[in-house]
Amino acid sequence: MDKKNNTIAIMRPRNYLAKSREMAQSMGYEVFEAPMIELTDMKDDMFDTFKDHVLSGKSDYVIFTSANGIDYTLDKVDDRNEFTNALNRTKVIAIGPNTKKRLEELDIGVLGMPGVYSSEGLVEYLCPDVKGKIVDTARSAYGSILLIEGLEKCGASVLETQVYTLVRPEGDKQRELIKRAAAGDITIFAFTSSMMVRNFFSLAEEMGKTDDLKEVMKKSIVAAIGTPTANTIQEYGVETTIKPCKYTFDEMLKTIKEEYLD
Repeated sequence: MDKKNNTIAIMRPRNYLAKSREMAQSMGYEVFEAPMIELTDMKDDMFDTFKDHVLSGKSDYVIFTSANGIDYTLDKVDDRNEFTNALNRTKVIAIGPNTKKRLEELDIGVLGMPGVYSSEGLVEYLCPDVKGKIVDTARSAYGSILLIEGLEKCGASVLETQVYTLVRPEGDKQRELIKRAAAGDITIFAFTSSMMVRNFFSLAEEMGKTDDLKEVMKKSIVAAIGTPTANTIQEYGVETTIKPCKYTFDEMLKTIKEEYLD
């Protein structure tokens, strides 16, 4: 890759773009932003049971896997103060520092978080303590099944409620991203979820740009947060160049800069 061309594609949801752009530009990246996933509210059949578990004290552990999951959960409860007080009477687990920060902003105490910010990390962190326990989690409809299966193998009774879902945005910005990427104008691709990867390649296929895009990506930096995201990229015949040790966007940018741009 030409080190003089450090244009990064940031494809995070719209509410993350301003902060992500500022962070990348402060490290010397040129930024092209186009959301490839958007969040939308949903309430499934398990939410009321989840809420009752928390309010009644039946939950032994409550896991949040994103700041969005927290906000979408609280939007669905009638009395936020009552619900947050109930959470403070149980053991609340955050998947990583951003989720932990959001919980603390809401005055919700966090028992802990795993060393590796992923579903696998959560399972490893909790497994010694959850046998015979009730573990509840509120998260995206596209959350990794590894979390549920892993905790159940550890002997936990797990209840999952899906409080928001992900959709593919449609617009000129997204199409421009595919065109510019296929033309070689983008040299760094930052993927933060499997859904983002699938939406990216789905649009490329619709535009007839898949082959050109794959050729460009073979010569580019392709970064993925987490093993599931990296595995999804590989499904499309593209190898991941960077997978940061800490599963945060900030760490991704730092790792790319240290290994390829400095």
